Amino acid sequence: MKRSLIIAAVFALCCLGGCGEKVGRVSESSEDTIAAMATSPIETEPPTEAVTEAPTAKIGLPEEAYFSIKDSVGVYEEITLVELLGETNVHVENGLDLIDTSKTGQCTAEITCTYEDELYVHEVSYNVADTTKPTILNSGGSAYVQRGTAFDLSNCIGYADNYDSTPQLTYTGNVDTSVSGTYPITATVTDSSGNSESWSLNINVVDKLPQAVDDNARLSFDTFTQRYAGDNVRFGIDVSKWQGNIDFEAVKNAGCSFVIMRMGHYYDDEVMDEYYLSNMEKAKAAGLDVGIYIYTTANTEEEVKENAKWISETLDGQELDFPVVFDWEDFTNFQQYEMSIHDLNSLFELFADEMESYGYSAMLYSSKNFLNNFWYDHSDYPIWLAHYTNDTDYTGKYDMWQMSCYGKIDGIAGDVDLNILYTDGDLE
Repeated sequence: MKRSLIIAAVFALCCLGGCGEKVGRVSESSEDTIAAMATSPIETEPPTEAVTEAPTAKIGLPEEAYFSIKDSVGVYEEITLVELLGETNVHVENGLDLIDTSKTGQCTAEITCTYEDELYVHEVSYNVADTTKPTILNSGGSAYVQRGTAFDLSNCIGYADNYDSTPQLTYTGNVDTSVSGTYPITATVTDSSGNSESWSLNINVVDKLPQAVDDNARLSFDTFTQRYAGDNVRFGIDVSKWQGNIDFEAVKNAGCSFVIMRMGHYYDDEVMDEYYLSNMEKAKAAGLDVGIYIYTTANTEEEVKENAKWISETLDGQELDFPVVFDWEDFTNFQQYEMSIHDLNSLFELFADEMESYGYSAMLYSSKNFLNNFWYDHSDYPIWLAHYTNDTDYTGKYDMWQMSCYGKIDGIAGDVDLNILYTDGDLE
């Protein structure tokens, strides 16, 4: 390579000396120059690329440009700019962007569009409205109040709104708690947009509150597994401190293949289930697949993040056979938490994101009633359905079914929840 460079340099010097000049030899100074050229990199200017300036957008469309904006869009509705504008004679460059529908009232969005080969930036206004009535989660049925105590209807019922976190409760009728009797009233829940839901119920003032009677039939694990046997199912249980000290070897020998256990609960602080550590150790030693759940009443992002962090720290890298279960089910007087339906749905998604950041996935647990009437479509996540019936008619997607809370199995003295895992779903 060096010899070739020297020859090329000599040829260049010859050319510089003129075509008629005969060169017999190269001088010492020329040799030094050639050697330097041969050993030094040749610097060249990079080619200059043509710079195309982006066209400058004009602010505001001309009068002859038009679009027909929807009169109103629903709060939390997923709608693109193109869908908002409707019929138009402009080409919207950012037409697939979702508009902000997270609050009611007049909102604005910026569109980037071309009209007659000119680029424009234009601001459009649109109205976001809440037209959905509040949801009654617990109608109260025939509510009971002990004679001589104060009457607070909010203690007897549960309600929520899709948008308003503090809908207002009123009622018509009279309740005299100093006199025993049945008092018919009409309750009304009204949200901040003026949507309301009303219903009738009876308030029973009694000397002594009635006690719940347990006359439920029990279901043996043998009968349970025989009834629902199939090619794509496995059978398991879920447990907490209420099952006491469990003989997991006996549980396994009874035909159980997995156990979901409560790690703990959260009201104001995370509290570990007193049997969790023992349950985890013994269940794994018996060869059972294991999963965990947290029973939580968290109602803020900070609390949900705290729940997820506590779970991760408690697991300390331990592998699970199931996603971590988010168990939020305190709907009896839901309004006390000052959350909207949207708020709690968002908290579940935050929980799932937080668990993923710690290396775990998440699963939602809920009953048929609340999966139908409260939770959004979270079918991107595994769903654990609770529906205590012989044949569920829930039509949504679910991966595990808790079909009874009155199960009996060897190794547990009292009742236990019975679960069917569908092995052709997301959990396998």
